[in-house]
Amino acid sequence: MAILKRDPRLTSWQSTLCGGVAGVLSRTATAPLDVVKILTQVGTFHSKQGFLNTFQLVYKAEGLQAFWKGNLTACVRLFPYSAVQLSAYHRLSVLFMDDLGQISPSKAILAGSVAGMLAAIVIYPTDVIKTRLIVQNSLEPTYRGIIHALYTVYYQEGFRPLYRGVSLSILGAVPFSAGLFFMDASLDRVWQVSGARLTPLQNFVNGCLAAAVAQTLSFPFETVKKKMQAQSHILPHCGGVDVHFNGVVDCFRQIVKIKGILSLWNGLTANLLKIFPYYGLMFSTFECCKRYFLYQNGYLVSPLSNQLMPGVDQSLGPWELQELRKFLRQKNIENRNPSLKS
Repeated sequence: MAILKRDPRLTSWQSTLCGGVAGVLSRTATAPLDVVKILTQVGTFHSKQGFLNTFQLVYKAEGLQAFWKGNLTACVRLFPYSAVQLSAYHRLSVLFMDDLGQISPSKAILAGSVAGMLAAIVIYPTDVIKTRLIVQNSLEPTYRGIIHALYTVYYQEGFRPLYRGVSLSILGAVPFSAGLFFMDASLDRVWQVSGARLTPLQNFVNGCLAAAVAQTLSFPFETVKKKMQAQSHILPHCGGVDVHFNGVVDCFRQIVKIKGILSLWNGLTANLLKIFPYYGLMFSTFECCKRYFLYQNGYLVSPLSNQLMPGVDQSLGPWELQELRKFLRQKNIENRNPSLKS
């Protein structure tokens, strides 16, 4: 289920920029919830007194700026992540298409999941760095920024810690994809219309509900992954992780044994609360950026409205429309200045 659908009237770089700007703004606006979610997943002292008290403890311990720890890293990684994901998704979609150029919802979700996994693996070290920056004390930091963190982790701990927990990104994609597929089939029956005829509001609701179910199913893998990313002998209190373990299986076992099976979903409240503002801001920002570029490309009469430019064939791509306009302008000039016959 695509959240931000590419408009063929935009160029590739315009679509990437729209998605990047939408991702950065929505990620920055919901960063405090993400910080609380990760601290709760890792099990630092901030999260011992419940979801709401975590905000208060973080604020008292480190100040307001602590709610945006790791946000720059998260924003920087959006662009390479999107580039790899879109490229892989395009290639896989072509591979899964039938003879008529159509792709089923299940294959589209499979293509999206595999593309997401590939993108996550390629830029996984930045996810580790984001987690490390969040769990450290920003007033007495071990890492001074993205580059310093990468350098420090690599030279003090080696290359492997930069990919610690990467297998969980692959394993977590299975329940995540299953959740997306289930919601995709169920919501189409609820609306009683095909996905192609859904309104923007219905698409938004679909996206939020599908993300909520898919993330809930895959959340235990995410929790274990965050603990593995955070655990380090370099950081004070071993990164603040509430259980100590050796490897993925042992991490699952120790969590269930010491904290109980439900602790695998610690941080889920913050994660679910983040979904609606995150996708709401992402949708609205993406649409605003898209309207601006559609106006620049000549499809709309104004970047502030959805009114189509009269007489413009909306099925033409941006380069085709540009070439057509050049041709029409040239033809106009020739008509206004007819050659003199001797």
